[in-house]
Order: sequence, then C-alpha cells, then structure tokens
Amino acid sequence: MRRGRVVGALLPFVLLATGCGIRSTDVVEVGDAATVEVAAPAARQSTVLYFISSSSPGGLLPVVRRVDTPSANASSGTGDAGPSRGKQLSMLFNGPSPAERKAGLRTELPMISDRVSVTTGQEGVRVRLASGVNQLSELARQQLICTVAYEGGQGMTVTVLGTDGTIGPARCSV
Repeated sequence: MRRGRVVGALLPFVLLATGCGIRSTDVVEVGDAATVEVAAPAARQSTVLYFISSSSPGGLLPVVRRVDTPSANASSGTGDAGPSRGKQLSMLFNGPSPAERKAGLRTELPMISDRVSVTTGQEGVRVRLASGVNQLSELARQQLICTVAYEGGQGMTVTVLGTDGTIGPARCSV
C-alpha cells in the first residue's frame, strides 16, 4: 500500500520530466534584435562628491550629483568629460543637498565661498584654498582629496595648499 502511494506521488513528476509528448524543434530565425535610439539631454552631466556617512565602513560615501552645464559640443566643438573641478569643489564645500542630509550624509568641510584654484600637473592635482587647511579633520581632508582624485583616477595624488600650510601629497584612502 505504501509503495503505491510513493509511485502515485512520483507519477506527475515523471510525466513532467518526459515532456508529455512535446517534440523538440530547431531554432527559428526571425531577424535581428530590436534597436532603440535614446536621446539624452546634452547639457546634463554628473560628478562625484564624497560626503560623510555613518553607515559607510570608511566613513565616506561617494554621491553622484547631476550638473547642468552648457553643452561644450555646441560652442567649441570639443567634448567635455564633466563639470570643471572648480565647480565640483564649490558643490562639495556647499555640503550635502537637503535630500542627501535627510539620507544621513554630512560634511566636516567649512563653507568656503572664495574662489578655489585647481591645477593638474606631472606631480598630480594641486588645490589652492584662500583659507586654512591644517585645522581640517581627517574625514574632511579625505572628503576633499577623494572628490578631487575621483576625476583623475584612484592613483592620483592631491596636494591641498591653504593659508596656514599644506596637506599632502596624499591619495584617496577609500
């Protein structure tokens, strides 16, 4: 009796495995895959900023910010990889957006409204601020260094010059 129940329970699975009499067929060619052309706004670009997050193991979290910039292709005929580093740092020093603050992001960088000078050379990137840099916490320093280094690649060295001294050359530790 027990054997009959086992066979009865397995019978549907055996029928499914055999395919219930459905024969295999060859591949039927129907044409090329569909293509779709998507037009993205040319004036919309993005940049990466580093803010402090208590949920991130290293303390810093990269944030992608969308940036409206004039189309470089329309005016000069050359492509621009993104917003200028000066604009990028201006956004960093302005801190997280209201939505980013609501998500728990914060900054330890002071609000700097003065012009920031950024130059790139053989030795890496040099950032010149019209304020002191020695009082910046280690997280604030890393925010600045990682944000600048992101555009140039992970191995990029960054030197920050302020009115009271110099930080670096240093690399992003995130």
